Amino acid sequence: MKRPNLRYLLHNLFTESNRGLLLDLVVFVANLFLMRTLAGLFIDLFRHSSAGEPLARFALGLTAVAMYALSPAAAILKRRHFQQRWKERNRSYETEFDGPYGCLFHPIFYLSLNLVLMCAIVAVAGDFIFGSKLLMESGNIFLPMIFGGLALTIFQTYLVYRYFSPPQRPPRSEFLQHPASERLGDLFIFVNMLLYQVAWNLLTDSRLSPPSGVGEFIGRLGFLTFIALLVYFPPRMLYLAEDLHRRRTWLTMLLANSPVIARVVLGI
Repeated sequence: MKRPNLRYLLHNLFTESNRGLLLDLVVFVANLFLMRTLAGLFIDLFRHSSAGEPLARFALGLTAVAMYALSPAAAILKRRHFQQRWKERNRSYETEFDGPYGCLFHPIFYLSLNLVLMCAIVAVAGDFIFGSKLLMESGNIFLPMIFGGLALTIFQTYLVYRYFSPPQRPPRSEFLQHPASERLGDLFIFVNMLLYQVAWNLLTDSRLSPPSGVGEFIGRLGFLTFIALLVYFPPRMLYLAEDLHRRRTWLTMLLANSPVIARVVLGI
């Protein structure tokens, strides 16, 4: 049997059904060569924001808004294209995710993560617009922002999970049926994932000493692997719906996170 050549493999990598694999490889390369630099830039942003610089606060707020909004935007842009491929394979969301992975696709998991993001957005936006003192002292500003953010987060979660249900009517915009809408949605997913990875690198940037023994090594490895995949799952969820049952998927997801896991586990 003739083995596929490099051109075929590259072409197959860039097909719509393999975007998750491409994302994993991009994140792996970024974690090897780029993320430490980006994390350093964000540390500087936090430092300038703490010093009261409006531009730094605005940049951090914009980053949080992007992490919050890019997934539902991608879900809207990609929904019809995904459902068309799903229909061609005679698959249904209900039967596909009733198995052992169904809990990962439960909306409460996604909702909880985005409530944390929403609180960060409210804190940054309130401080930037009203000032921290006014925000803390004035319940008629703070509470409506919190409850408004909660309602918006529930709606945002609905938009993301509507991705898994087939549309019942034609779209109002013809752009949503054009291939360019899916490519734009893919771009949003890639940007969102890279922002999540910056945040993950910042959270794991503490300098730990090398493990003292085999037990500590195994403990760190198991805990970090579990947490890394939990953090990695939400921004990759739209792709995971298509490649969940491929054997390589969990391996490539682990590969994408392996530079961070190795750094923390080994204390380097």
